[in-house]
This record gives sequence, C-alpha cells and structure tokens, in this order.
Amino acid sequence: MVSPVTVVKSEGPKLVPFFKATCVYFVLWLPLSSPSWVSALIKCLPIFCLWLFLLAHGLGFLLAHPSATRIFVGLVFSALGDAFLIWQDQGYFVHGLLMFAVTHMFYASAFGMWPLALRTGLVMAVLSGLCYALLYPCLTGAFTYLVGVYMALISFMGWRAVAGLQLVGTAWRWTELAAGSGALLFIVSDLTIALNKFCFPVPYSRALIMSTYYTAQMLIALSAVESREPVEDYRPSKAK
Repeated sequence: MVSPVTVVKSEGPKLVPFFKATCVYFVLWLPLSSPSWVSALIKCLPIFCLWLFLLAHGLGFLLAHPSATRIFVGLVFSALGDAFLIWQDQGYFVHGLLMFAVTHMFYASAFGMWPLALRTGLVMAVLSGLCYALLYPCLTGAFTYLVGVYMALISFMGWRAVAGLQLVGTAWRWTELAAGSGALLFIVSDLTIALNKFCFPVPYSRALIMSTYYTAQMLIALSAVESREPVEDYRPSKAK
C-alpha cells in the first residue's frame, strides 16, 4: 500500500500549477455580471492545469491506460462546460449542462463496472430521487427533463466512483478514495448550482460551488494515477 507521504512527494509538485491557478481564480474573483474570454480563461485555467498534471505522467501512460485517458477526455469536456457557463445568462446554460453530462459519462466509464456494489447503487438512486423531488417544483419547461437526466448521469458516475472504495484491508487504494471523494464533492457542487439557479439563493453559493468543484476535479484527476487496468508496463524499455 502506498503511503500518503509517498503520494504527496510524487504527485504534489505536479499539482503546484493547479493550486496556483485556483488561487488566481479566487483572488481575482471576476464578476459574473461581465462575462468575457478573460473570465472564461481564468475559470478554466485550473482544469487546463489538471490536463498538464495527467500529461506530466507521460503520453505513454495515457495511451496504455484507458481509464486515465477517459478521465483526461472528461477534463476536456469540463473545460468546455466551464466556458459555456460563463455565458449562462446569455442562453448557454444548457450547452454547459450537456458538456458536463458527457464528462460524467467518461468518468463513469473510467471508474468501470466492477465491483458492481448494487447496494451502493440503490443508495445513490434513492438520494438522487430525493434531490430531484426537492428540485422538481422549481423546474419548468425542458429543464424538468434535462435536470432529471443530468442527475441520473452524475449519480451513476458517483455510484461507480464509490463502488470500488474499500477503507480497510489489503484492497484499500488511495486512488479509489480520491475518486469516491471527488465524485461526491462534484455532486455537492452541482446540487448547489441547481438549488441556487432554480429554487432559492444559496448564501456564498459561488464560493461553495467553485471550491467543491475544483477539489472534486483534482481528486478525480489524482485517481487516474493508479491505473485500474492490468496492462503491460507502458514505459519504453531501455536499450541494453
């Protein structure tokens, strides 16, 4: 089992650009009322840094490990979703919603279908249903269906992320803890968005949404470091 100290030493330096970009976002705190390509860039910059974090492990790593590749592609769609949501008041909210729906499909595919963990899936389905019941009276038009489908997708992603989590025993892996924690934080972030947009103003909503979102994305990116597939050593062999 890899110790937390080893993880910090090996992966921490690769995440420094992400932490700096996140600090830039919160320090500048550009107003949402004036969307621009600059504000879109500042918002997407931490996600761009997570692209670099995965690429820092080598292109060969991504090519050899499908789960890591799917998480990388999910991060690409996340950046597109972030950009669209900068202009959500100009009619691009649905575009952002669709980009993140694709993100969750790639993440769920990366987490895989084993172990199945049906009881965990049932719990996630019940919680998702309760959240949708809370939102339903506030939804109108196409959002009645779009939000329902989106909640089903993110809950499915959360189920697959949490399904492999084992907190005790020799089967424990820190990457599965990162995936499960990241997925749950992503759900918290998106539920806050939905409540704030459709139901009632959530105090400090933007700070809550973005802090949980960036943390979720970082943890999910970290979960790609330890592959879920038993594959051949991806590193090129040295010449003898």
